[in-house]
Amino acid sequence: MVNFQINKNSQDYTFDPDVVLMLEFQKGDAPSFEKLMRKYYPRVLNFIYKYGLSRQAAEDLTQEIFLKIHQMGPSYRPQAKFQTLLYTIVRNSALNAVRNERKYAVSLDENIELDDQKPSPLKAMLDHEKSDRILAIINELPENQRSAVLLKRYEKMSYEEIAQSMNCSPKAVKSLLNRAKETLKVKLADILK
Repeated sequence: MVNFQINKNSQDYTFDPDVVLMLEFQKGDAPSFEKLMRKYYPRVLNFIYKYGLSRQAAEDLTQEIFLKIHQMGPSYRPQAKFQTLLYTIVRNSALNAVRNERKYAVSLDENIELDDQKPSPLKAMLDHEKSDRILAIINELPENQRSAVLLKRYEKMSYEEIAQSMNCSPKAVKSLLNRAKETLKVKLADILK
């Protein structure tokens, strides 16, 4: 089970449309869960893939994560935005998979393309080399820095959301991101000119 730091000021998260979908699913509305899956499946798959797992391992893990979310439906209580809950599970699952399945490690230089995702060939060609270098350096960061960077850069999460997802303070997240930024600056100096 995922642990969250609960604020003393009990917050109402029903403003989050994804929380609303999860609550509708809890009441028996299966299409609400399908909407969540359609929205997050490609993002979760690519996020996991960036941890260095093979495509097959990333797909399997993504399916397992959505099965966990589905199974938690009856007991779901919104204590954070849905995205925060989801990425807490995703991050923990990806880290465990990487630790347990080093044999599946692959390069972080590409995204997994689903049928409905078609990146521009020109953009892919121009960004490929730079993305390769950046992702390779991110992959070398310590686990907490790496997770914070991936959540901030690729998932556009706030410091507070990352802190909840990583079970730490926003100040700790800021520190992790600053240390990662300094490392990236040094190792990518030639690109950042």
